[in-house]
Amino acid sequence: MTGGQVNDVTAAPSYREIVARLAAAQKASRNAPAYSRWVNRPLGRRIAAAAYLRGLTPDQVTGISACLTLVGLGFLVTVPPALWVGVVVSLALVLGYAFDSADGQLARLRGGGSPRGEWLDHVVDSAKNVSVHLAVLVAWFRFEGEQVGPWDGDSLLLVPLLFAIVSTVFFFAMTLTDQLRRLYGGKPTSTSAEAIAQKAPVMASLMTLPNDYGLLCVAFLLLGLPAVFAPVYALFLLANVAFLAVGLRRWSRELRSKG
Repeated sequence: MTGGQVNDVTAAPSYREIVARLAAAQKASRNAPAYSRWVNRPLGRRIAAAAYLRGLTPDQVTGISACLTLVGLGFLVTVPPALWVGVVVSLALVLGYAFDSADGQLARLRGGGSPRGEWLDHVVDSAKNVSVHLAVLVAWFRFEGEQVGPWDGDSLLLVPLLFAIVSTVFFFAMTLTDQLRRLYGGKPTSTSAEAIAQKAPVMASLMTLPNDYGLLCVAFLLLGLPAVFAPVYALFLLANVAFLAVGLRRWSRELRSKG
C-alpha cells in the first residue's frame, strides 16, 4: 500500500488540509472494488490524517490494524454466534481494514514508504486473508454442529477451508504478478474484472464487490443468523473462485508474453 509521495507538509497543517492533500494524492481508483473505492479508502484517509497529527508511524498503524483484526477473530472463535457478536466482529474487521488502508496513505504523507514497511504490510495482509477463513472454520466447528441450510455440520466446514485456499492463492498470485511486472515492465495488477469493464470503471467497481475483503467484513453482521450467514458466505466463495480462475488465466497469459 505504499506508493507515490505527497508534497511535503509544512507549518502545522490542519486535519482538514491533510485529508484534502491525501485525497489529491490518492492512487487511481479505476476498477477498484466498490467498498474499497468509496468506503475504505476515504475512511483510511481520515485515519491517516489523525495518525499523522498524533505522530504515529506507518508501522504503528499497521500494528493497530493487525490488533483490531485479531480482536475480531478472537470474538469469532471464542463466543457463540449472536447478533451482538456479529456487530463486534464486523466492526473490528472493518476498522482493521481501514487502518490497513491508512498505513500506506500515512507513509505517502510522511514522504514515501520503505521496503520494510511494504514487507510488513504484505505479511500482515497475508496472515489476515487466511486467518479470517480459518476463524470461520473454527467457529463453525465449535458452535454450528447442527445442520445449517443445505449442509450438515461436517460438509459446512469445507466452505471456509476452500475459501482459505482460494484467498491465499489469489493474494500470492496477485502479489507475485506485481513483482514480476516490476522486474520485466508492465502496469500494476488490478482486479480480474478490469478486462471485462475497461470502459466502465463504476460498473467494474460494482462487479468486483464479491471479491472485496471489506464487504466480507460487513457480512459478519449476519453472524448471529447462521441460516443466512452460511449461504451468503458460500456465495462469496463461489464468486472468489470465479475471480481467481479469470485472474490466473489472464496473468498467466500476460507473463507468457514477456518470456
